[in-house]
Amino acid sequence: MWSDPMKKALEEFVTPSSMVDQVVDRLETAILNGELESGGRLSEQAIAAKMGISRGPLREALRRLEGRGLIERIPHIGARVTTLLAEQLEEILVIREALEPLACRLAAARVTDAELENIEAIWRSNAARSGEPRVFAQSPDQDFHLAIIMASGNQKLVTILRDDIYYLMRFHRYRSGGSPERAGNVADEHRAIVEGLRERSPEKAEAAMRRHLANAHSNIRSRFKG
Repeated sequence: MWSDPMKKALEEFVTPSSMVDQVVDRLETAILNGELESGGRLSEQAIAAKMGISRGPLREALRRLEGRGLIERIPHIGARVTTLLAEQLEEILVIREALEPLACRLAAARVTDAELENIEAIWRSNAARSGEPRVFAQSPDQDFHLAIIMASGNQKLVTILRDDIYYLMRFHRYRSGGSPERAGNVADEHRAIVEGLRERSPEKAEAAMRRHLANAHSNIRSRFKG
């Protein structure tokens, strides 16, 4: 399941204070890239042995991943990677389509200069890498959408979109595949969102986000079904 280089890198990099965070990152990456298969059972003993860690940090890491919806616990079976289901994906997309444009509208009304600078920097970085596969698999602090959600300033909305939706959205986007022909359009759609935020125009920012999500979700739905 784990290559020797990955195990060695983990052992060298992890410190006691950061161990759980690093285990979470490693397991999340393995789930996203398919190294840990959808629906696959997770053996705590095997993973702990492969990663060279104790069961305590591993259990905390699994608990966090369960909170993100990436892992589920089945009675009499144990922990396993969340199974990709079309029904689950549709529920996530519907909620996101309703709430993320609202977050973008709120962000446009109160975004700080520092937050806007960060959002623009992420947009430029992603646009420069738009030809690369799975740009959306970057770390959360480099995620364009998450930065806007955080800038909304509405903590209830942040909790729903970040804690309940965000990680599952990354999971489905990555595992259902990307569309190379969408790369240029995504950069342009993100530019329109940035312009709305820059102008502090709630209406313009919300409309741009709504258009972007409609196009993105249409692509996700078609590829997931295919």
